[in-house]
Amino acid sequence: MKHRFAHGPVRHSRETHEHHEHAHGGRHHRHDRGGRRGGRLFDYGDLRLLLLAIIAERPSHGYELIKTIEERLGGSYSPSPGVIYPTLAWLEDMGYAVIEVEGGRKRYRITTEGESFLAANRAAADELLSRTGSPDGGDHVPAPLVRSMENLKLALRLRLKRGSIDQATAEGIAAALDAAAQTVERS
Repeated sequence: MKHRFAHGPVRHSRETHEHHEHAHGGRHHRHDRGGRRGGRLFDYGDLRLLLLAIIAERPSHGYELIKTIEERLGGSYSPSPGVIYPTLAWLEDMGYAVIEVEGGRKRYRITTEGESFLAANRAAADELLSRTGSPDGGDHVPAPLVRSMENLKLALRLRLKRGSIDQATAEGIAAALDAAAQTVERS
């Protein structure tokens, strides 16, 4: 198995490949790059590098890493624990991260080997970090706004599926949406 980064291919050992298969029930997966095909925003190599870059910025618990990625993507994507924890286990197995137990919870910290790997793949890591936005809120849409917009779209779809809307109901919904738009404009 190879994952290509900016400075050439990274080769994984048979042991790493067996760990990868074990983490996915022995099934082989196709990893598409460059999009959300199959519901996956990152391939495994990208996610490994992204997590390593994030824990290089600040040691974190698995749940914190999930929330960090979700926030950086404005709430549009949240990796599942079933993706995050096997990836963190791989980083630990490779010696790129180490676990520190804090209050009964595992916190992941980058190692010297992880820093070297990250430095060797800095261009790819920087590209991934720029794709996910800045940790301080940068240019992305804040998660509460994305959540609210998605809730509105879902509410409208569900209402329209229930059946036709009479004129009075349509005018009431339109008035509520217009009032919300005016509130947003004044903010």
